[in-house]
Amino acid sequence: MRDMSAAFTSLFKVNMGVQKGERIVLFSDIIRKDETVDPADSDRRLRLHAAACKAAAHAEASFGRTSFIDFPATPASGAEPPEELWIKVFGTAAVQLLKTCGILEKLLLKEVSTEELEETKQILLLHKSDSADVIIAMANNSTSHTRFRHFANLIGARFASLPHFDPEMFFTSMAVDWQELSKRTASLAAVVNRGESLALSTPNGTSLTFSSKGRKAEADDGLLTSPGSFGNLPAGEVYLAPLEGSAEGVLVLEYAPTRRLSEPLQLIVSGGEVVEIKGDDPHRNWLEQKFSSSRKNRNIAELGIGTNDKATRPDNILEAEKILGTVHVALGDNSGFGGVISTPFHEDYVFYRPKLSTLLSNGRTVPILEDGRLCLLPKDHP
Repeated sequence: MRDMSAAFTSLFKVNMGVQKGERIVLFSDIIRKDETVDPADSDRRLRLHAAACKAAAHAEASFGRTSFIDFPATPASGAEPPEELWIKVFGTAAVQLLKTCGILEKLLLKEVSTEELEETKQILLLHKSDSADVIIAMANNSTSHTRFRHFANLIGARFASLPHFDPEMFFTSMAVDWQELSKRTASLAAVVNRGESLALSTPNGTSLTFSSKGRKAEADDGLLTSPGSFGNLPAGEVYLAPLEGSAEGVLVLEYAPTRRLSEPLQLIVSGGEVVEIKGDDPHRNWLEQKFSSSRKNRNIAELGIGTNDKATRPDNILEAEKILGTVHVALGDNSGFGGVISTPFHEDYVFYRPKLSTLLSNGRTVPILEDGRLCLLPKDHP
């Protein structure tokens, strides 16, 4: 493993804006005994865990007040992390009170009521002085779309999520010019927010339309220095939650999150959800299991546009969805960024050489991407 000292310094100072005296929690996960993981991905996950340990040690030496915790990987991205992480981030007193009130178990199962969500908020705010200021998730499975992450941000913590991260990314997509990336991403979000619907197509047969009316596109630029800020690292995307029930069309998948499929899978979309899968790659069986466990997992949850010019890897979803000029579509949970579907599942799929446009309220169509090139920001492509 290469020396990552400079990369860690950039992570804590540039991306997170850590100051002396702030409390940092950095966590990772461990391959469960019941998981089936191919050798290449096992190697990446072991390197990710080792890098997380080194990053925590670097933070402790540089800033102090750093806690590291690891635990067996959750069943899927979007599933709530275990109680011990809630304790590490929010403090023992707050979590004990949530347990006494009978709320914690419901939070972990994503079965909490609106009233209980408000009660959770008040309990965590009451014990805010015990909570972490900075949270860095170097776990393989994402906690981005969880109540845990939502409440961490709500009480003011800065949260960076690095699911499926490969430590080599510190020298590629994490070595981007963050200020330029921020400008590009903000400009693109402004364009998307002018429209009321979006239309996506790709050369491999993907064709999807949906309403974006009433939804706001956010800019994920990797500069997580303000209280309550959240984003993936490596960063570089504009994302929004399509209006539930509005998505129609077909998605042609060529990659799973960490590998190229043996043959493409077609996801038929109607009424805002996947209604049929065509194709024989083994990833189909995994998706069908998720769909059978909950209809909510079929939801077309997110559309994102990549804006990172240093991102190149198509075989790792974390970096692939940030590649400049790509589009990604997610299934499942969107409750953390403007949607109404809450489920312990969120999975992204990337589409290459996309054509993307938005329809304005006056009937005018504005092109955003053409064959994977940003129409409105030509300087980003030679």
